[in-house]
Amino acid sequence: MSRPMWITILLLFVVAYAIICVGAYRVHRYFVYKPDPTYTAPQDTALENVEEVKLKTPDGVTLIAWWVPAREDMPTLLYFTGNGGSVAGRAKKIDEIARAGYGVFMLNYRGFGGSEGRPTEADNIADAERAYDLLMERGLKPKDVVIYGESLGTSVATQLSLKRPAKALVLEAPFTSAVSVGRLTWWFLPLRLVMVDKYKTISVIDRISMPLLIVHGKQDSVIPLRMAEELFAKAPDPKQMVVFPQADHNDLYEHGAFVTVDEYLQGLDKVQGSSRAPNAKKPASAEAAG
Repeated sequence: MSRPMWITILLLFVVAYAIICVGAYRVHRYFVYKPDPTYTAPQDTALENVEEVKLKTPDGVTLIAWWVPAREDMPTLLYFTGNGGSVAGRAKKIDEIARAGYGVFMLNYRGFGGSEGRPTEADNIADAERAYDLLMERGLKPKDVVIYGESLGTSVATQLSLKRPAKALVLEAPFTSAVSVGRLTWWFLPLRLVMVDKYKTISVIDRISMPLLIVHGKQDSVIPLRMAEELFAKAPDPKQMVVFPQADHNDLYEHGAFVTVDEYLQGLDKVQGSSRAPNAKKPASAEAAG
């Protein structure tokens, strides 16, 4: 094959690759966020004593959250969900948390569950701050709030914890960064350039200043366990991580993860001021670190 033909093929390849990269840049958020935009009222579920809260953001967007008040002397989980579905799809989780006496404030991101707008990392962080501030306006104190993140929400939760004080930070199936997760599938793309919403938890986890609990499934098919281990290694004390050998990404509660969270939070007051994390209760099948 002559040299000019090689040059032509190379140029075609470069042009095609550039087109793919530009296209990926334009549509990457459609892969990051997979919302269920359907509005569901709390009363349309089997849940009881759930208040629908509407938050108005500074840029005029109305967000919908569900709130179950805590029993006396129990903390409230300010809960940030994963990248798919909506709050309504987590009704079973809300029920389990509330039955244990905890409060739950679970926010639908922009474009999720009837909330207006479209999600971005910057807006999600700003909206998380607004949700926290609303709880303070309603009489809660920082010691009454546990910042809780699930999957994508673990990065939102971690970034919020740098800006607002709380009793603890709990991360369920966390990841190091959105770029690292994306590379598991789109390894051939320059994702650092393509992705705007990078969710670089690994870059900020060492700055947290509250007790940390990480729960993760060893069989997680979405976010590898090694990412949670990297975060745990970089996070400051006090911290603890519990791994569930049989759990995947979305079934941690079915393997007893909330029992672990409950026990951990109950132990926080007993070690107030200590440099070590409380011992979280772990099922016989779970593995603890920290």
